[in-house]
Amino acid sequence: MYGITSFGLANNAFAQTPKIIKVSTDQSIAKVQPNMWGVFFEDINFGADGGIYAELIKNRSFEFAKPLMGWSIQRKKPREGEILVVNRKEVNTANPRYLQVKKETDDFELVNEGFKGIGVKKGLRYDFSVMYRQAAKGVKLVLLLKDANNKIIGQGSLNPEQTGDSWNKQSASFVATETDPKAKFSLLFQGQGNIDLDMISLFPGDTWKNRPQGLRADMVQWLADMKPGFIRFPGGCIVEGTDLANRYQWKKTIGPIENRQLIMNRWNTEFAHRAAPDYYQSFGLGFFEYFQLAEDIGSEALPILNCGMACQFNSAEVAALDELDPYVQDALDLIEFANGDVTTKWGKMRADLGHPKPFNLKMMGVGNENWGPQYLERVAIFTKAIKDKYPDFKLINSSGTDPEGDRFNLLNTTLRSNNADFIDEHYYRPADWFLKNAGRYDNYPRNGSKVFVGEYAVHAAGNITGSNKNNWQSALASASLMTGLERNADVVQMASYAPLFAHIDAWQWAPDMIWVDNLKSYGTPDYYVQKLFSTNKGTDVIAITLGDKNITGQDGLYASAVTDKGKKELIIKIANNSDQPQNIDFNLDGKLKLKSKGTSEELANANLNQINSFDNPLAVSPQSKVISLKGKKLNLTLKPYSFNVIKLPFN
Repeated sequence: MYGITSFGLANNAFAQTPKIIKVSTDQSIAKVQPNMWGVFFEDINFGADGGIYAELIKNRSFEFAKPLMGWSIQRKKPREGEILVVNRKEVNTANPRYLQVKKETDDFELVNEGFKGIGVKKGLRYDFSVMYRQAAKGVKLVLLLKDANNKIIGQGSLNPEQTGDSWNKQSASFVATETDPKAKFSLLFQGQGNIDLDMISLFPGDTWKNRPQGLRADMVQWLADMKPGFIRFPGGCIVEGTDLANRYQWKKTIGPIENRQLIMNRWNTEFAHRAAPDYYQSFGLGFFEYFQLAEDIGSEALPILNCGMACQFNSAEVAALDELDPYVQDALDLIEFANGDVTTKWGKMRADLGHPKPFNLKMMGVGNENWGPQYLERVAIFTKAIKDKYPDFKLINSSGTDPEGDRFNLLNTTLRSNNADFIDEHYYRPADWFLKNAGRYDNYPRNGSKVFVGEYAVHAAGNITGSNKNNWQSALASASLMTGLERNADVVQMASYAPLFAHIDAWQWAPDMIWVDNLKSYGTPDYYVQKLFSTNKGTDVIAITLGDKNITGQDGLYASAVTDKGKKELIIKIANNSDQPQNIDFNLDGKLKLKSKGTSEELANANLNQINSFDNPLAVSPQSKVISLKGKKLNLTLKPYSFNVIKLPFN
């Protein structure tokens, strides 16, 4: 918890004597980009498989290192050779394994545990599908959802109809009769005969936009409600991989899902204390789905591509400069995939996937958190190739893992001298660092390279773990720093908190903006801070000062202000990090004709360790109230430890 002395706040006079804050209402000092506030998605903490990608079956195609991980065979007496995992690597390198079943006598079950269980909702339809091959009919599949006590809470059946040497796909649906967050799925084999199975799949019927084999609707809705300006994907460290073989390759994530080559998620082995041996990437959520998601919620797509460098904290493997062409070509082909006419190779691929209209991609990142002269050499090659073909396309360059130090200084200086479009700064730091850096960009150069704050989050003390890290102290400090980002919107043109999602039973990294289990989800205090900025971004930055100075921590206050010329609103964002209420007189100076009534959305809690949770998801959430102006004056008392978004309409 903040100590009062660390702020110099042992002064009860704050509540008695109004501070006069001047707002210059009609003088725009910077434009706010429409995509200023976005979100960063990475498949960490089971964010994709087991998270937003709604597939309920773990290891559906038997491609994990242990082919039957997640599966168990239940029968009275085991029979050797009854079930085999067959590898057809030379025939199908993307999806080599399948299950061979020889059913002779007793019925038996093949049970899947799901991702930390399977979330089942009473009354909801569940859609099963499977790829199969059989020489003759004879085996029937009974589809069962069971609770922890093996009670059947959903049941269907499927009789494979086609015969011959080719693979076929067949589906069946059924409705659950109970709700259970920790159910399991069972295939009961009846009859006799031989059958091969692959891509055993189960999806809930309430996916986002009801798309078959789509995304988990509640998780997407959290994003849609934020109205983010962009979605940065697919990471993060999974872009780099533990080595180059483990890197993210976008071309392997599009097309039929049975042809998308599964790989180990690099977070599988990253943290010994949070080992996740069952964490893989099925790529059911691939680049087409990312573009589609961005389009669905009105965001710009911001893909990040590997630059020929694996994670420098792991193998630090690099592709030789004379072998970089395939990596560069992947970037050029991605632009064509997103924007190309349907007569082009990759534009036709996009059209064949159901989207003939271009996605209008405007930017991409080259590398993630890479550093050193080896990065500068490689990003220069990418930049020349892309700019030669697409001169207006914007490229985001890495400044490494930290916002200061020799690595940062080398990259920041060199990239600025090369006139890079964007330099990506990342910071995971304690709350006091965020508070001390609210003025970080006040003296940055106004011309030349712009800043993208691509990953940031307040990291609480080491003795705080998991979802407890997303406490009010962390969110309030983030809000305080973000006023500095907004005030410098001519320098910092995009920003995104990270990471986005975490499964409460399967996380590797915390804090995270949104926490989920198999059925429910909630937004943290950080989520509500991010949403308040994103949905109130405005169009023009205006000056807001205390004693003719930017408000960057005086008596624990941090503030920024914008006008929104479309909505015709003056928007003031102000954080009170003091343990005392603060009485503020806002002097609204200028010719702007303000209406007499406005609103204030307030996030406040006297307990800096307060968190949101599944049991109390709105413990720290915005509370709205009507406020009144007296001419050009507005008087408000800010609660201790509060963040306030004040909206004043004008004519």
